[in-house]
Amino acid sequence: MRRRDFMIGSAALTSGIGTLGLTGRGRGEDDHRLHLHGACGATYASPQDAMLAAPETIAYVPAIRVGTGVNKPDYLATIDVDPKSSSYGKIIHRLEMPHVGDELHHFGWNACSSCHGDPTKSRRFIVLPGLHSSRIHIVDVIDPRAPKLFKVIEGDEIKRRTQLSAPHTVHCLPDGRIMVSMLGDAQGRAPGGFLLLDEKFEIAGRWEKESAAMKFSYDYWYQPRHNVMVSSQWAAPNTVRQGFKLEDVKAGKYGQSIDFWDWEQRTIAQSIDLGGEGLIPLEVRFHHDPNSVHGFVGAALSSSMWHWYRADGRWQADKVIQVEPVEVDGWPFPVPGLITDLVLSLDDRWLYFSNWLHGDIRQYDMLDPANPKLTGQLWLGGVLQKGGRQGPHTLEGGPQMLQLSLDGRRLYVTNSLYSAWDDQFYPDLAKRGAYMLQVDCDTQQGGLKLNETFHVDFAKEPHGPVRAHEIRFPGGDCTSDIWV
Repeated sequence: MRRRDFMIGSAALTSGIGTLGLTGRGRGEDDHRLHLHGACGATYASPQDAMLAAPETIAYVPAIRVGTGVNKPDYLATIDVDPKSSSYGKIIHRLEMPHVGDELHHFGWNACSSCHGDPTKSRRFIVLPGLHSSRIHIVDVIDPRAPKLFKVIEGDEIKRRTQLSAPHTVHCLPDGRIMVSMLGDAQGRAPGGFLLLDEKFEIAGRWEKESAAMKFSYDYWYQPRHNVMVSSQWAAPNTVRQGFKLEDVKAGKYGQSIDFWDWEQRTIAQSIDLGGEGLIPLEVRFHHDPNSVHGFVGAALSSSMWHWYRADGRWQADKVIQVEPVEVDGWPFPVPGLITDLVLSLDDRWLYFSNWLHGDIRQYDMLDPANPKLTGQLWLGGVLQKGGRQGPHTLEGGPQMLQLSLDGRRLYVTNSLYSAWDDQFYPDLAKRGAYMLQVDCDTQQGGLKLNETFHVDFAKEPHGPVRAHEIRFPGGDCTSDIWV
């Protein structure tokens, strides 16, 4: 029996019961929620099942010392997000990496819901790359509150064997392998490509059959039912490490296209140039429903949101949201919102994105993906200075990385983008440290409200302030799980 057939059949037989189910007897909702959440390795048969999981109690966040003046390694912070806990909002464990200068950034899992139905797969290992060093750290979270380093894949080995560098987005694949988008070649030049790791975390080569049609690399998302993967474009590592320069954009050193790959053939089937209104397309999100042909990408510099879909056998993309630039004293040009992250709720109803420079988070009702409706907005710092405090805390920088709880009710936020760009746009961030906040989301009528009781202050860390970036939960989240 093929893996997909087994998965679909299992989902039907268990009537939506998750990975850990042992019987088919009736259950109340509370029992069902506990049942789904029973271990950190849980996966889910469908997005609807995942939404029934118990609330998250732990979050993992990389703490980055690059550019802070502290000559010590980055580390993975484990944070208590259980409001019933005495250590709520506190860092309860720090796993320091072996080397200095990694710039921990985005990370993912060895398994997610694309592996649901395979008893040999468990969401147990974090795959944690260093954007600067090109190292990939494998972290064992069999004890979710105290992760341990399991293995390090050296950046020099990756460069030697694949001619790739600067790992970014991590997703597991349905066959158990792990794929990592790589921003550059071994010398830090574009276009990069896609690295494959096998189930033992050994280098298995490159995923793409050819990269001649690629211009740049960044994020990606796949949908096997439509034989497609979509990837986006930032810039070469050698470009972004020098900080942002407008002349680099004018010289074509940043991307403005999204690529649609033939998933089976591993080649680019179609590229869509978003033009001057789609400069620097970063995070990509397909609908979680694996039958859907809809998805979204945020163009950072243009501060626009694009909706892609397939019609008449071709992929199309339309701009559906535009954040207008604002004149600010001391700036030589109108300040863009700079959309740097977005997340979709598991029911594909609510879209959230962050304007890192303006300083706001937005919530949109996406019932009609071609016609978003703004339903919530919250100011959390930024250069427009409309929301610079939370009680006694000054909110340095602007809201950046987002993660949404599986039930869609809690949105978590950190404020570091990338060390070279942090230092350029928010130079005090390295001195004052990052924040992590939690926002309550109204999923009935829409709306956002800051949780005033939750604040993780990365300014008071051992050896000094650190930056904080992506957020993951042991039981899965809205940007790492893919259903096939």
